[in-house]
Amino acid sequence: MRGQRIRRGLAATAAAACAALATATPATAGTAYPVGDLGTAVGNYLFSPGAVAGANDWSCRPSGEHPVPVVLVHGTTSNLGFSGARLAPILANAGYCVYAFNYGETSSSLGRVYGLGDITESARTMSAFVDRVLAATGTTRVDVIGNSQGGMMPNYYIKRLGGAAKVRTMVGLAPTNHGTTMGGLVDIARSLNVLGLVNDAFRFIGAPAYPQQEEGSDFQTALFADGDTVPGVRYLTIATTHDNTVTPLTNSFLHGGDSTNVLLQDLCPDDPVGHSGLWFDGPVTQIVLNALGPDEPGFQPECTDYGPTI
Repeated sequence: MRGQRIRRGLAATAAAACAALATATPATAGTAYPVGDLGTAVGNYLFSPGAVAGANDWSCRPSGEHPVPVVLVHGTTSNLGFSGARLAPILANAGYCVYAFNYGETSSSLGRVYGLGDITESARTMSAFVDRVLAATGTTRVDVIGNSQGGMMPNYYIKRLGGAAKVRTMVGLAPTNHGTTMGGLVDIARSLNVLGLVNDAFRFIGAPAYPQQEEGSDFQTALFADGDTVPGVRYLTIATTHDNTVTPLTNSFLHGGDSTNVLLQDLCPDDPVGHSGLWFDGPVTQIVLNALGPDEPGFQPECTDYGPTI
């Protein structure tokens, strides 16, 4: 499994990444955003599902040092308040223009639980949002960072909705790129000929994104029928051995083109971070900062400040 990973350029040193956090000029002069943790994220999930510190300053203008705006994309059942609690203020404090949006709202969303709706419609929501970001910032491309469905759904935007011309870097944190067996439950249900009934139940409650993310689903098959990547977009995928959502974890990885697959524990063997915890993981943050910046080879992140096991 580890032999399948492709490790291309990451950053020069962990110290350089940490120094960038400490010394970079915020995108909006005079603003220093508080960096949240998991507790902040939970509070945001409940009370601030549509806003997060450091994101969606529509007056932000990218600098020469960080000329590409960054768009954060949450996963299934999540929202931008939760997913951006740590990374949005870190990136904004480092000088990036940062944006985030909610998508996939259905009758089951309750104003907080997003990422449930049809993924093709969610990609159209992303398309409109990216166009708004480009218009506001005067730029032509964005960098995208997404977790779980948020790392997979943008591939539909890139491949089917013209996003390839508007995305420079696609960073997937444990993305559901090639679907999941959910620890074998999908295979069991399929073998018992009850998977269709289960999927109908998901659609009935307003959560079609779940069956679309199953390994072998019609959606997955069609999305990657013409290959995993497209020319002109660089891809970085980060997976963790402690992922209980994307199974097998290698389903996260993309192949071909300008793609890099990283198994986090190859760099930090003791990192216990889980699927959703990647948003809050120190080594992941360092890797992301490099991918958006120098993208230099030979990077070994500082193996501290690990994320939660969720």
